[in-house]
Amino acid sequence: MAERASKTVSVASIRSPVGRDGILDVAARLFREQGYGPVSLRKIAEAAGIKAGSIYYHFGSKDEIVVAILDAGIRAVHEKMRQAVLGHPDGAAAAAILRAAIRAHLRALLDVSDYSSANVRIFGQVPQSVRDANLPTRRAYEAEWDNLLTRLQRDGALRRNVDIRRLRLMLIGALNATLEWFDPERGSVEALASTYADVFLDGILEQREV
Repeated sequence: MAERASKTVSVASIRSPVGRDGILDVAARLFREQGYGPVSLRKIAEAAGIKAGSIYYHFGSKDEIVVAILDAGIRAVHEKMRQAVLGHPDGAAAAAILRAAIRAHLRALLDVSDYSSANVRIFGQVPQSVRDANLPTRRAYEAEWDNLLTRLQRDGALRRNVDIRRLRLMLIGALNATLEWFDPERGSVEALASTYADVFLDGILEQREV
């Protein structure tokens, strides 16, 4: 009986009081602020107020934490975008649907959490093995956009000669790049989303009669 109690105490002492989600929250903030390289397991543990060894109860390595953060970041944006599109009834104007999708992506990226921001900031810095592990989640979100754009093209809302893949790459790339310069003190996410939607949907040149 005493031996069983001793084992219970031993296992409990390894378990992190912060928990798996708490470790991820701290790590996501650090990766967003500092990038991939400077953030170590020891730094994550110090920021979480736990011993470095406690992390191993939940994660086998730093890169395992990174994969979880990358996946969570994309899923957060994916879910917001999907719900925004589903919120429009059948037959809704293509412009309204695309505006909603653009707005949802930017809100999730800039407002929701450290996860989506960390995803964009560190993806280009992580090892190829981490990128490969994150690929299914990333591909699922890209497919969501491809399906939406293809449907709008099939319905005649997008020009037939528009390359869907290139349009999606340009659109998501432009939206993600806002992390590098957007300042919430100088404008709202809503205004930013409206501006981006105007450019993508209406263009930048005045239409002049010839």
